[in-house]
Amino acid sequence: MAQLLKRKVDSFLATWKQNPNRKPLIIKGARQIGKTESVRAFGKANYRSVIEINFVLEKKFRNIFEDGYEVDSIIKNITLLKPELKFISHHTLIFFDELQKCPDCTTSLKSFCQDGRYDVICSGSLMGIYYQEIESNAVGYKEDYTMHSMDFEEFLWAKGYAPKQIEDLYSHMIAVAPLTEIQMKTMMENFQDYMTIGGMPEVVRTYIENHHFGGTLHLLNQLLKDYEEDITKYAKETDKAKIQAVYKHISTFLAKENKKFQVSKVAKNARNREYIGCVEWLQEAGVINVAYCLQNAELPLKGNYNPNYYKVYYHDIGLLIASLDEEAQEDLRANRNFGTYKGAIYENIVGEMLIKSGYPQLYFFKKENPSLEMDFFVRDKDSLVPVEVKAKDGATASLNNLINWDSYPDIRYGIKFGYKNIGWNGKFYTFPYFLAFLLKRFLQDSKRKI
Repeated sequence: MAQLLKRKVDSFLATWKQNPNRKPLIIKGARQIGKTESVRAFGKANYRSVIEINFVLEKKFRNIFEDGYEVDSIIKNITLLKPELKFISHHTLIFFDELQKCPDCTTSLKSFCQDGRYDVICSGSLMGIYYQEIESNAVGYKEDYTMHSMDFEEFLWAKGYAPKQIEDLYSHMIAVAPLTEIQMKTMMENFQDYMTIGGMPEVVRTYIENHHFGGTLHLLNQLLKDYEEDITKYAKETDKAKIQAVYKHISTFLAKENKKFQVSKVAKNARNREYIGCVEWLQEAGVINVAYCLQNAELPLKGNYNPNYYKVYYHDIGLLIASLDEEAQEDLRANRNFGTYKGAIYENIVGEMLIKSGYPQLYFFKKENPSLEMDFFVRDKDSLVPVEVKAKDGATASLNNLINWDSYPDIRYGIKFGYKNIGWNGKFYTFPYFLAFLLKRFLQDSKRKI
């Protein structure tokens, strides 16, 4: 029996269940990130009856809303198709899976919410789910949860680390106390393993069970193909080829010194207006993370960026590694040579960790005259915080200038991620890469002192 992986959605679901006023829940996320497995485990542990309806595998259930959206009408039609199912008031979870194949289902959420006898969770691939339509159908009568592939903390859980061991890492951060040599060495080795395979649950499970990387690359390559196949299924006919072209060229953009998305790298003589919406479609589908260039290095972040100047990253580092040529992959696995590829691997994974920790959008900054460039920006309560990601230890001119120059009053200090221990030099904190998943908590902690 496959190992059940502990996920952060587990605690969210437990809290949701305890809320007496809970609404139907929609779990959003890219395909194959573990949504179905997590909901099944939750249902089994918390309900006397779990009704699971998969709109892909059981097409006949797509017609259960034909007689309307009242709860009794829907249950009547479900039991006509499968009479052995038991609906026990206040002890039943109805799990509608593969929601993208039956968007009518979302219209019923208002009825289920008002009725209150049954808990409802919906899930499905973000590709093909038109959330604008869902919002209009169920506004005020549902709750959303965005799920991602496994983050580094979940990876550590899978390897057997206890929460208190991870809490110890955070205690070093908040005290700005260097980690011990064994902590640095061991956690960096874990992190390099995570960088190699990423956080897709099936890949992580294979690695954990086999104690080696064997078979993981095959799984990642299949995932890349599955995503391409989903694009052909769910994208508009006129956009399919263009969206696929963008998706296939992500590693091409990241290989450049200037990682800006350029449509000319996608297709010869391509024009920007022909590709409007393609990157947004992939972002909405949860397949990529997009970082927008700030117009000015100042607050607020929202609205202060150029929508036509952006970088594109894979949503999971394992997919970036799998997209590289065979020689690069062999170098990474055998030699741990992650500093190559123009720093893109470290940028991709730190951006991914920021998104997974709760930052809704990525931002960066690039200015030609005077020359300034910063990988990411986040914020705390009252400051704009530049985040530099160093593939190799080197000069930090841009970080120092952003902090020192009077032109940027919103910037009081910065963050530098690298193969460096925890430290503070009066201007910026240094942290090892693997602590990026704790950055948001660190910046929000009232105990933190500059």
